[in-house]
Formats: sequence, structure tokens, C-alpha cells
Amino acid sequence: MEAQPKKIEISHRTIIFAVFFLIFLWFLYKVRYLLLFFFIAVIFMSAINPLVDKLERKKIPRSAAILLFYILTLALIAFSVVSLVPPLVEQSGKFIGQLPDIANEVTKGRVNLSLFEPQLSALPQQILKIALGIFNNIIGLFTFLVIVYYLIIERKNLHKYLLFLFGNDGREARAEAFLAKLERRLGGWVRGQLTLMLIVGLASYIGLIFLGVQFAIPLAFLAGLLEVIPNIGPTLAAVPAILIAWGQSPVLALATLALYFVVQQLENQLLVPRVMSKAVGLSPLVVIFSLMVGFKVAGLAGAVLSVPAVLTLEIVISDIYQRHYKNR
Repeated sequence: MEAQPKKIEISHRTIIFAVFFLIFLWFLYKVRYLLLFFFIAVIFMSAINPLVDKLERKKIPRSAAILLFYILTLALIAFSVVSLVPPLVEQSGKFIGQLPDIANEVTKGRVNLSLFEPQLSALPQQILKIALGIFNNIIGLFTFLVIVYYLIIERKNLHKYLLFLFGNDGREARAEAFLAKLERRLGGWVRGQLTLMLIVGLASYIGLIFLGVQFAIPLAFLAGLLEVIPNIGPTLAAVPAILIAWGQSPVLALATLALYFVVQQLENQLLVPRVMSKAVGLSPLVVIFSLMVGFKVAGLAGAVLSVPAVLTLEIVISDIYQRHYKNR
């Protein structure tokens, strides 16, 4: 007896849903950079809002508290630029000018870098152009600050915009709990990263000055900056420092390697557990895997934002699990 062929019927509603779903995915792809911009704004809002809440409890209006925080932050940045950039540019220029000699010393003349000297000599000017380009994007920064400002102003009402994501029972309480948890984790990550960057940068600077390694300011600045990339950043920051120290003395290079090893061990064993564990709470394996995926998808920016993205995803999945499975 022959088997009857099965008919697969697709309803008009299914076709319409599939079409609209594809259009929605296409729309998300087109506005992906705006979504990333908004996600970064949410991260900064999560970091700033607890401070604004404290000022508001001291009878300072919410808008005035945000503006006060902006003024103090911009003043600190301006002071840092005025005090740090001139020696940073000067020492970076000297380092770039001496880079061929340092490389020849390290490679014992086996690599001829004379062909690259014009490009290397032009790097300080390129750095200056990049700096000028950053200042030319001040409108983008202003827009970002305005978005963060309104996010903080509307923070107390944000849970109302998320009601459609939660169940019928106690929706406002669930939405507020979700936002509070997101704010606590993301804000803690930002504040923890800034603290680690400052500590690692200062520790590297003090150690390099003590050892007598040249270009201590840009090297320490690089160490603090790359600290934002967990696990990988400190290793990358050690490479130029060791090369510069090798150009001075092989023994000094070993001492510099030991310095960065000690700083990284103190960071991993002491600083990260104390500063980041309570705020983030992710295992090192998850952090490394998220870094790899983020770097593969969006380069350096993806690596930097991979941990807050995983934190957000973890909070969303945890909330869905508690609502649909744990309460059964």
C-alpha cells in the first residue's frame, strides 16, 4: 500500500508574519550603530544614576545633580588633558623617533627598518590629526551626553516603558526590579573598570619610574587604557614596555617583564576579585569566550563591550527563567 503524500499548508498569517519578521531584522541591521550607541548610553546611565540619586536625596534637583556631575567630570578631563597630553605627546614623539634604533638593537640588525623611517617620523603628526578629529566630533559627544541626561531624568519612569516585556501580575514591580539589577551590574562594571584602569596605570608608572625605563608616561597610560580589555589588555601593554627596556638593557627588559607580571598577578589575585567580582560575577572562562566573540564580531569595540553585553543577556535570561520556569 502506497503511503499518501503529506501536504504542508502554510497559512497567509504565517507568510505575513515571516515577511514582517524579516523586515524587522533588516531594520535592526540598518540601525545597528544607533542601537550600539544607545546601549553605551544605557551603560553610562547605569554608572551615573546611583550618584545622582544620592545627590537628589540631599535635596539637590535631579537635573542640577546631573549637570553638576557633568561639570565636575569635564573639569577633571580638562585638567588631565592639560597635565598629561603635553608630556605624553613629547615622550611618544621621542619614542617613535627612536623606534628604528630600538628595533635594530632588539633584532641585532637583522631587520632593516630604514624604509619605514618616513612613515614612523610622520606618526606624531598623524596622532595630532587624530586628536583634532576627536575634537571635531564634539557634536557627537554632546548628543551622547544629552541622551544620557534624559535617560537619567527618565530613570524613574523607565520601568513603565518595559511593561510589555513582563507578565500581567506585578508588571511594574518586575520591570523596576529588572532595571535595578541591570543598573547595579552595568554601573558596577563601569565603576570597577575605571578603578582598575587608574590603579594599573599608577602602579605601572611608579614601577617604570623606579626601574628607570624611558617613556614611562605613555607606557603607563597605555597600560591603564588597555586594562579595559580583561585578561588580554595587560599582556598587550607589556610588549612595548619590554621592547623599550630591551633597547636600554637586557637585564632591564627582564626587570620590566617581572614588573608587568607582578602588576598583572596583583590585578588578577587581589584587585579583580575585590573590585569586579561583586559587580560582574562572571567566571573567567565566560569572560574570555565573550571577549573572543566580541572581537570577532566587532573588533576592539566589540571586545570592550562584550562583558556588559553578556551581563545584560544574563539578566534577561535569568528574568525569563524566573518568570516562566522557577515559579511553576
